[in-house]
Amino acid sequence: MKTYPHLVACEQCDSVYRRSTLAAGEVARCSRCEAVLERANPRDVDGWLALTMTTAVVFLIANVCPIVRISLNGMHREATLWEFAWALAEGSVAPLAAVAALVIILVPLAQISLLSWVLIPARVGRRAPGFARALRMLARLRPWSMVEVGILGILVAIIKLISLVEVSLGAGVWATATLMVLITLIAHRDLSSLWSLTEDASALPRGSAA
Repeated sequence: MKTYPHLVACEQCDSVYRRSTLAAGEVARCSRCEAVLERANPRDVDGWLALTMTTAVVFLIANVCPIVRISLNGMHREATLWEFAWALAEGSVAPLAAVAALVIILVPLAQISLLSWVLIPARVGRRAPGFARALRMLARLRPWSMVEVGILGILVAIIKLISLVEVSLGAGVWATATLMVLITLIAHRDLSSLWSLTEDASALPRGSAA
C-alpha cells in the first residue's frame, strides 16, 4: 500500500491537507470541521519508549500480583485481574467478562506491544515492518483504552465486599491504578509525529556491490 507521509487527513470529515511543521504547543485543525489534525509533540522517541517499557513492567505487575486478598473465618483467597474476569464469566453477568478482559487486559497489552514494535526502530529513524498498519491499529484501539472503567469496577466490588468479609488491597490494584495513568500518557500522544521522525528503509537507495 502506498503511503503519503506529507499529507494528513481529518478523522472527522476526511478532508486532506498538506502536513506542516508545528512549533511547540501549536495545534493544526481542520478548516472545515475544526477537528484536531495533529499536535506538536516533543521529538523524544527515547523518552516515549522508556515510558512504554515502564508501562509494560507495570502491566506485568498488575496481571501477576493479586488485586485483593479476602479473608473469612480464617480462610484466605487472593484474586488477580485474570481471576476477576474469570469470576465474572462464571456468573450471570458473563458478557461483562469479555468486556472486562478487553478493556483491562487485552487492549493495554496490544497498545504496549504495538508501540514497542514501532518505537524501537524509530530510535534510529527507521520504520518497523507493518509501520502504517500498526499506527492504524493503535488509532482504532484508543476508544477501547478504558483502564479507568476497569479500576472503577474493581473498587466498587471491593467496597461491596468490605461489609461482608475482610478485604485487603494487593499490589495488583495499585499497579492497575498506575497503569491507568501510564497507558494514557503513552497511547494518546500524536502518532502522526512518527512519520516525520522516521523514514522507510525499503525506499532508501541500495548501494551497488563492488
